[in-house]
Amino acid sequence: MVYATIPAALFLQFTHSSLVWQFVVSCAAVLPLAAWIGGATEHLAHRMGPTYGALFNATFGNFAEMIIAFFAIRAGLPDVVRASFAGSIVGNILFVAGLSMVVGGLRHETLKFNALSAESQAGQMILAVAAALVPALFFRSAIRAHHAELIHPVSIGTSVILLITYICGLIFSFKTHRSRLQAAVEPPDFEDAAVWPVPKAIGLLAFASVLMGFIAEALVHAVGEAGRAWGMNEVFLGFVVLAIVGNAAEHSTAVLLAARNQMDTALNISMQSSVQIALFVMPVMVFLSYPLGHPLDLIFSPFEILASAIGVAIFAYLVMDGETNWYEGIQLLAVYAIIAIALYFLPMETKAVAH
Repeated sequence: MVYATIPAALFLQFTHSSLVWQFVVSCAAVLPLAAWIGGATEHLAHRMGPTYGALFNATFGNFAEMIIAFFAIRAGLPDVVRASFAGSIVGNILFVAGLSMVVGGLRHETLKFNALSAESQAGQMILAVAAALVPALFFRSAIRAHHAELIHPVSIGTSVILLITYICGLIFSFKTHRSRLQAAVEPPDFEDAAVWPVPKAIGLLAFASVLMGFIAEALVHAVGEAGRAWGMNEVFLGFVVLAIVGNAAEHSTAVLLAARNQMDTALNISMQSSVQIALFVMPVMVFLSYPLGHPLDLIFSPFEILASAIGVAIFAYLVMDGETNWYEGIQLLAVYAIIAIALYFLPMETKAVAH
């Protein structure tokens, strides 16, 4: 029955039906697609190991994020794109990781994972915060000097550095330090007949991700009307609601694997997704935005930078020792809830002035 929401969401989208119903049904349609992506990722993780499996999950999970960003940039909505990036990064490391710790910790007293892997990816996220902070501070200085246009080369140069760093991180994870990034807890064995071939798993990931892209476009198109109908501002809907729904694939997979004591893969999924958005998706969108005529400069608002910095700081601190428990997950969820409450009451004019 739940799979019927997928054609229903597509039907509502292409027939231009009620935007509120389009938003609701599209949110529901994300769930079965997330289940497909999660199942395929689990089989890939068994075939390739937790690091490769997490990378595949993050890549296909972020495919919808890239489509959302592309259409929003083309429509001249750079603020929406920046908010969605910040919301996805914070949501993955606080909400997804926190929920995984809680669910896994309630079934296992201590959840162990590779500390070096967590440390390296936490370092990449700290770099991402710096990449958001420095251009924002520069832009405000440039405005006072009446040279606001200088933010363009700063954004492009920062994006180049982020892409280079992301490539170096892949080399670190999959080549030079691959042996040191093995899972702290080996995943349970599957029966050989039960494990999908790699082409089948990748094919399902691709198919589900393409459908996720269509559903994600419908969500973005309808979010404004849904927000007005429910009395929610678009910033909250984009930063919190769309980030949670749009990343449902990572959510469901990470929580399921944490419950099975596969915390390496669960954390890798949440961290890889955040790192990939910050160091790959965001720079690529900056480059694509110029031909589209709507430059996506890295001018994040003070609140977005603060929320990201707090989230990365507490997450990096909690994963330093290579083990976690349910209470550390509660702490991450508490920080995320505080940020969400502030966003819910954030006046729209404050958001506009910030940029």
